[in-house]
Amino acid sequence: MAAAPPVCDFDWPAPDFSLLATDGQVLSLADVAGPNGTLIMFICNHCPYVLAVLDRIKRDSAELKTMGVGVAAICSNDPISHPDDSYENMQAMAKREAFPFPYLHDVDQSVARAYGAVCTPDFFGFNAELGLQYRGRLDVSRAQPGPADARRDLFEAMKQIAETGNGPRDQTPSMGCSIKWKDTGWA
Repeated sequence: MAAAPPVCDFDWPAPDFSLLATDGQVLSLADVAGPNGTLIMFICNHCPYVLAVLDRIKRDSAELKTMGVGVAAICSNDPISHPDDSYENMQAMAKREAFPFPYLHDVDQSVARAYGAVCTPDFFGFNAELGLQYRGRLDVSRAQPGPADARRDLFEAMKQIAETGNGPRDQTPSMGCSIKWKDTGWA
């Protein structure tokens, strides 16, 4: 079922985390933050919305890093109900796809809850002070890639944040598969 996150809560502070990356390192927010901004993405291995734009996510992430924007992706899905999103499968995907960013495992889903992540993909763009400035879509793509020349909403927003510290006021929410929560009584 498709889900969409709420609009950007400007200057909301980025919650810290300490998560295991697919390369075996444990990384915190400070480890992945960039001097000009930070992009935290909630993705997963199986979601058709993520898979449709994975090449664009890699392209934009690599370009943003050259602008001093730190980038990390987090998988928070329950690997019991969705085995494709297990840590081992995350490792395989990160290697196969040559991710230009750390891919982190939120095994207890506490980071997804702290961020209020709703779907995959869900993008959180922070300025250098780690205040939220973007909570929007990558581009017009949905479960199928949009046109090759589609406006790069996320990239343009993060470029603006890196240059000015402020995100665009008009943002279109991302859309994707809902986070696959563990059966713990939480919604």
